[in-house]
Amino acid sequence: MPYLQFDEQAIKQTLDRIVERTSNMDFTWDWPAGVAYYGISCAYAATKNEAYLNVMTKWVDEQLEEGIPPLTVNAVSIGHTLLSLYEATKKEEYLETAIKMAEHLKNDAVRFADGIFQHTVSQNYYFPEQAWVDTMFMAGYFLIRIGTLLNRNDFLEDGLLQYHGHERFLQNMDTNLYYHGWDNIVQNNMSAVYWARGNSWAAYTMGQALAIVEVTHPGYMKMYDSLRDQLSTVVRLQAEDGLWHTVLNDPTAYTETSGSAGLAAGLVRFNEAIGSPLYNKQIQKAIDGVLGRVSANGTVTGVSAGTAVMKDAEGYKGVAHQRIQGWGQGLALVFLSSLLTYKWKVTE
Repeated sequence: MPYLQFDEQAIKQTLDRIVERTSNMDFTWDWPAGVAYYGISCAYAATKNEAYLNVMTKWVDEQLEEGIPPLTVNAVSIGHTLLSLYEATKKEEYLETAIKMAEHLKNDAVRFADGIFQHTVSQNYYFPEQAWVDTMFMAGYFLIRIGTLLNRNDFLEDGLLQYHGHERFLQNMDTNLYYHGWDNIVQNNMSAVYWARGNSWAAYTMGQALAIVEVTHPGYMKMYDSLRDQLSTVVRLQAEDGLWHTVLNDPTAYTETSGSAGLAAGLVRFNEAIGSPLYNKQIQKAIDGVLGRVSANGTVTGVSAGTAVMKDAEGYKGVAHQRIQGWGQGLALVFLSSLLTYKWKVTE
């Protein structure tokens, strides 16, 4: 496969713009911040730009001073930033807070079906015995990260349990794509829609997990096979603009930036896992597509608003995508940052 070609300086300048714009957004201790600041942490890891570290530190320190609110599955996503800050600064408060969040998941999170987390969006919404693919990023990947960092097998195995359980309930074995949700009470996938951002939560975090879970662990190949099959379908659904439709298999749905960036980042991570530039053609198209959605002031455009499991495909197609969103900022940073450390590239 051809090597990727892009202007590395232009990528770094785009990261600067996105981080600057994100730093001027107002967030509470919840998942929009969790994804946004995770993206900034990826930008920091790729560039070692101290300004990015300062942005993360300032926001997190202010939140910790005020005290964090009651936790949900979604809000635990901020644990990713805490782990990154601890790794960069060795400040114990970051790690101690992250451990509290992991212990909350282990001991207090509502579960069903042999331990799968019931997805909790916030304190205000209750979805009994529902699994949402979002949990794979918000909580599953976080538990794998902290379990690996601390050599805590209980956290690691719980994270893997979430991955395998969500695969069991959400991945269609015929299409290989992930549904958005599962209702365990009525035993169905509700609207049974293949949502782009949802598939990106699965693809990207499985790719990340393959980099830190031991290949000798039985869960490794289970994740590998799930991701391999998912991406073999995903690449065949990429639109001409290099992005993916918000309903993946519906070409009449708008192409959506956050899900596209997450899927492209998943392709990068899978290529790294297999040691091959297999999907470089699709990644190259996605670079142009995502860069084309970043405005001069660093706003990532074309990002769908917060999305529950909608009633049908038309519901997803009707979700607004005109305004800046923390998850759009974060996932664009995740993808563009991944290019800087990618092996199979030719930079200008």
